[in-house]
Order: sequence, then C-alpha cells, then structure tokens
Amino acid sequence: MKHFFIIANPFKDPELETAKLLADFIVRVGGSCRIQVRSNTQEQGRAYTDASEIPPETECILVLGGDGTLIEAARDTSGLNVPLLGINLGSLGFLAEVEKTGAAEALTRLLSDSYQIGSRMMLTGQISRGGKCVERSHALNDIVITRSGSLQIIHFHIYVNGQFLNEYSADGVILSTPTGSTGYNMSAGGPIVEPSAKLIVITPICPHTLNTRSIVLSAEDEIVIEMAEGKKDAPFRAEVNFDGGHTSPLTLGDKIVVTRSERTTDIIKLSQASFLEVLHKKMSEK
Repeated sequence: MKHFFIIANPFKDPELETAKLLADFIVRVGGSCRIQVRSNTQEQGRAYTDASEIPPETECILVLGGDGTLIEAARDTSGLNVPLLGINLGSLGFLAEVEKTGAAEALTRLLSDSYQIGSRMMLTGQISRGGKCVERSHALNDIVITRSGSLQIIHFHIYVNGQFLNEYSADGVILSTPTGSTGYNMSAGGPIVEPSAKLIVITPICPHTLNTRSIVLSAEDEIVIEMAEGKKDAPFRAEVNFDGGHTSPLTLGDKIVVTRSERTTDIIKLSQASFLEVLHKKMSEK
C-alpha cells in the first residue's frame, strides 16, 4: 500500500508534529498522504472525522491518538472499508498498538505490504419510538443506555429474539462487542472477551438487585431494550450513547434495538504480541 490518510487528535498531537513527520516520510518514499485534524465536537454531522474528505484511493487510515480516537475514527469511517492503524500517543491501549517511536518502522512494513488485517464486528443500534425508527447508528465498542440529569435510576425491560429476558432497575446497561469488552464493560464488572470472537455482552450498570451478572449472547441475536416507567412521581431522564461519542435522549416507551452490524472495522496488526500478552501487560500495570 502507498496511499494513506492521517487522522490526528489535536490534544495528543497539538502542533501536528507527529502527523507531519509521518506524512513527509510517506511522500519521500513515493507514497501519498493527506492529514485531517480530528474535530473536538460532533456539531457537523455528529462525526469527529469527515469521511467525505478521505480520497477514494486511500488504502490505510493512520489514527494518531489512543484507543478512544481510533474507536471514533472507526465509527465515522466504517462505511468506507478502509483498514485502520492506530499510532499510540496516549497510554497503553488494546487497539492503538504502534508506539510513536515505532511509527517509521510500522510505515516501512505497510509500504512493503508486510502486515495482517483483523476484522472486528460492530453493533447497530436503532431507536424505535411509536413503532417508527427515529435514529440509527453504529458502534465498534459499545452501546450504552444510561440515566441523565439527576441520580434517579432508570427502569427497562430486555428482550432477546422477541422473548422477555429480564427487568432491571439500574443506572443503565452496556451492550458490548468483544472489542469493547475491555472498556466500560470491564469497568462495570463484565467479562473480558478475545477481540476476534463474535458475540454480544450485556452488562447492567449498578443494578438495584443482587443479580449483577453479565449475559453473553450470540452475535446473531436481536436485543431490545424497552424503557419502562419507574416511580410515578419520578421524572424520566435517560439517553443512549454510541461508542462514548454520539448521544441521543430517550423518552418513556422507547425501544433500542441492537443487532450485529452489517459493517465491520478492519484493524491492521503489525505486532507479534498476542491479545493475552497485551492483556497481561495491562493487568500488571500499577
């Protein structure tokens, strides 16, 4: 590959020093490269990355930042079918595997087609209101339904393939992919899943019950979260969040339908370290 596109996080690379060095390196060895600075807001099209600026000949998207930046870029560019490589400018992560000091070596391997590509499943979330779809979005990491505003808990029913599963009173619920299992899901007590697996994890957030277990389902299952009424005098305030970025308010009676997305995210892998080796390193951190 020789045609690249760089998405730079201005918080991690404020002067675009790293982005410019990488772009210059690519051009010097006969490749092409364009740089886009990641937006700090989602006001324009609810995206951090303007995918329309990515040239059609692009063979690889280099994402400069950390896992969060890579996840945002993956969601915003998921319809392009262009693989991503994360250049880590933050703390140790699971997705942005190349450190800043190893960026030149990584580019050399990409230019010589010495790499592997791993496909990660994504989720599609659809908000149904009054029987009509009012919004639809995708997520690489997770779809999170949570309370907003005051500390009032929310109430919801979960259905799987049309069958009632359980009723919860909780701060919310996380629906996670294997990629997202090491994020909010893990912090909420959910299981860590090997990223190439194909499944969906449901983890309640601080449920007001003794049953706090996560539920692991097939990637082919359809999950419906129905927002239910709580105390009669309590205001309903809840929202759904896609990959920690795009957020939409919910109303009483809304149904959030979550399924495996037809889209996937292709992540370039250069390191020989296995997921278990990375996990061991993360778990050994003080």
